[in-house]
Amino acid sequence: MRARTAIVQREPASHIAMTSNTLLQPTEIIHLSGISWQTYENLLTELSASRRLRLTYNRGTLEIMVPSPEHERYKKVLGRFVETIAEELEVNIQPLGSTTFKRPELSGAEPDECFYIRNVKFIKGKKRIDLQQDPPPDLVVEIDINSSSKSRFQAYADMGVPEIWRYDGTIFSINILRDEKYIAVDQSLAFPNLPLTEIADFLLQVQQKDYLELVSDFRSWVRSKIDLN
Repeated sequence: MRARTAIVQREPASHIAMTSNTLLQPTEIIHLSGISWQTYENLLTELSASRRLRLTYNRGTLEIMVPSPEHERYKKVLGRFVETIAEELEVNIQPLGSTTFKRPELSGAEPDECFYIRNVKFIKGKKRIDLQQDPPPDLVVEIDINSSSKSRFQAYADMGVPEIWRYDGTIFSINILRDEKYIAVDQSLAFPNLPLTEIADFLLQVQQKDYLELVSDFRSWVRSKIDLN
């Protein structure tokens, strides 16, 4: 993957949109500095027709990324794992995928996957989520095959997201928010009674096993752990 870094001072949104579409190839990422909140908002509007691009804004820095097929594969699998756990525990959840979440003038991000779990009742039936009134997702999933979500952690911290699951192709980690920073832990806040760090063993099989076979194996594992409890 080729990474590009650029310093841009209040470029018009249309110019940045054109630049990103020209420069970005699959699995490529670009960082722009000195970007105003209004420019970020304009880009979200201008790029809405072709949302191949993923935008993350934090305190004047804009990250634009084109997800690769490999990235999307792990994103789908890990998201399905969350849903499988909820099904087996009979926990009500609301998946909101890559919904754009914003803290105006400060941060904006589009998770790979996100879920409302403990706070699902507060967003039930809502067509729009306003973080000035509504709680953030209880759980965010980030896949770091082609980029590092560490730079996006600050955006999620600004929003108050309590938990992030991160996978970089080898290491799976559970990160919880403490004192406005994320720390890696062994126990999930969303699903506290399962040894979920073992998810890494299943993610290592993504390239070898059929998707539904892997999900079935994971479901069996979840059931075995529930029985132990």
